[in-house]
Amino acid sequence: MKIEGRNAVGEAIKSGKTIDRLLVQKGLKDSAANKIIEDAKSRGIKIFFREKEALDRESREGRHQGFLAEITDFNYCELSDILAKAKEKGEPPFVLLLDGVEDPHNLGSVLRVAECAGVHGVVIPRHRAVSVNETVIKVSAGAAAHVLVAKVTNINDAIDELKRQNVWVYAADMDGNGIYETNLKGATAFVIGGEGQGVKRLTKQKCDASVSIPMFGKVNSLNASVAAGIVTFEKLRQDRAK
Repeated sequence: MKIEGRNAVGEAIKSGKTIDRLLVQKGLKDSAANKIIEDAKSRGIKIFFREKEALDRESREGRHQGFLAEITDFNYCELSDILAKAKEKGEPPFVLLLDGVEDPHNLGSVLRVAECAGVHGVVIPRHRAVSVNETVIKVSAGAAAHVLVAKVTNINDAIDELKRQNVWVYAADMDGNGIYETNLKGATAFVIGGEGQGVKRLTKQKCDASVSIPMFGKVNSLNASVAAGIVTFEKLRQDRAK
């Protein structure tokens, strides 16, 4: 897997990801670039200094910012690892489940939200959904290196397991109860639907309840990453309210 950009490459180095090849543009002398290079050297990563044109040829998006790395494929975890992380931190589980998100930009943004909010992990389906790829890692601005991502065969089975662990599972859905009037404290998971049909009917039925985000404009839906950000930080607000 190839990743590019200072944030994505820098976070991959700091997190201990296995980097097979690191390309760095010749002549970079700013402090941020030097920090990434020194981190790579301290971890024994072999660095190849190349002209900008060489990185341009290998870059998929043309925004490498002088850094491009080839890493081993993304390491997914199990749902049990996410629950174990919450237990290790002494916190009630906080999980995001994505029901058929296909846009890598949405997944990357969700991972960024999850990392910033201290979510213990993100669950994605194995089929008919985007996996963690180069674009996802780039859009996540390095967050993908720090967030546990479980890839499961069936989202509904993951919901059942969370409920067995006393985690309250909410579907983010326009027909749900208002999120600002819903008590979100404690062990919580949110199911965020895909770009097309939202949370699937059977998956919604599996959830304990649904929550909706109030809309005041003419467009009655938000993309997955924006919805994830709103519900996630509303829960954080409630958790920290006196």
